[in-house]
Amino acid sequence: MPASTPKRPRIAVLADSDTRWKWGALTAHRIAPGQSMETAPREGAQVGPALDGFLLRGRATPTPRQLEEVGVRADSLREVTAVEFLRTMAEESYDILVLALVGGGVQAMLHGLGRVWEDRTSRPVVVTGYVGVVYEKLADGLLLRHGADLVLANSRQDADRFRAVYEGVGADASSVTEVALPFLGGADYEGEHDPYTVVFAAQPSVPESRKDRTYLLNRLVQHARKHPEREVLLKLRSKPGEHTTHIEELPYQKLVQRLDPPTNFRLVYGNMGEVLDRTDLLVTVSSTAALESLHRRIPTVVLTDLGIRESLGNHHFVGSGCLASWDQLDTGHRPAPDEEWVARQGVVADGSYASAFDAARERIAKLLDRPGGLPPLTPYYTPVTAPGYLPGILARHHLGPDGTPLPGAPAADREPGPVRQIVRRAARGAYRHGVQRVAPVIRRMGEL
Repeated sequence: MPASTPKRPRIAVLADSDTRWKWGALTAHRIAPGQSMETAPREGAQVGPALDGFLLRGRATPTPRQLEEVGVRADSLREVTAVEFLRTMAEESYDILVLALVGGGVQAMLHGLGRVWEDRTSRPVVVTGYVGVVYEKLADGLLLRHGADLVLANSRQDADRFRAVYEGVGADASSVTEVALPFLGGADYEGEHDPYTVVFAAQPSVPESRKDRTYLLNRLVQHARKHPEREVLLKLRSKPGEHTTHIEELPYQKLVQRLDPPTNFRLVYGNMGEVLDRTDLLVTVSSTAALESLHRRIPTVVLTDLGIRESLGNHHFVGSGCLASWDQLDTGHRPAPDEEWVARQGVVADGSYASAFDAARERIAKLLDRPGGLPPLTPYYTPVTAPGYLPGILARHHLGPDGTPLPGAPAADREPGPVRQIVRRAARGAYRHGVQRVAPVIRRMGEL
């Protein structure tokens, strides 16, 4: 008799930005029981999971261009409000649900899902985590994610810290599961390209001030002038008018218009992995791209020009061996990464990446086979433990203190009509105009 075809795991991913969609969708492929580490099924390999994507409507909802750049495909993908998503979860059956949201969004969904699933005998395994480096709001973000069946830690260091926070407040820490960043991969660096290529990985909100961003841009342009034989690329996350996980008030595209860069300086977009394919030196302030680069053994620099500060996030790289300034880079300095530090950050350049998600897959498989189904979701925050905090978080997503939709919560039984789509686009455009044009002007006026 022919072997039976294994059932495709059915996974839903709810994301609120382009980077979180990338993390959530790739994580879904990594953690599906019985799947390989490939981000897409290979010929002859097991069939990948059935993936349904949901984009939470808000200021950072990805545009079609951003989704295309991420390059992760789903069987279905649609934009929803929180209430619409909860309604779908009440009506549909999934094996796994990945919440790729900011902490407050995760907490709201945990309470909302607890309400819509309270009369069900079975529910999906709920998974959440972080897109990249966790260098701020550790306790706040972690406790807002508590209640998921798995809270993924991207490194051994993060797993230890996560457990310490949960145990320190008397919360169950068994959900913490060590994995690695799901978007690592690509060929190892094998030597210099022609031309030698320097890439600066920009970040939407680091640094924030016009002075600091202009300084970094000037130094990048100066490096291009000093080394005309090199190609110097400014890798940007989004185009003006688009938003990512963080708000970008001063896009580099606008700042560069005031300069006269040399011909070997260019702005580039696209998938970070493809840009790294031609990179000889990756430079950043604190972008997760540094970890992608280190994974591929590409020479990597975390800048110290603006100081080593928590507000910049580059303090996370203390001990990495990658800290350096533009003055040092201009004279040919190349930092050597500390192998022990790299190994603790989920950067598994030693070849062990293939097994990095084994523990998560095994844990999920056991939960799916649990006799009698899974217990109710039990977040640490409740109306009893956080009566002055939790209601506000839920209200932002139009949920009451018990997780039920508030009267007048935006929800629809059908796709928005043409008029509603036009109004939504206009509102989103007005918001972005306010962030990028009006807010900086008001702030400058306040400094007079």
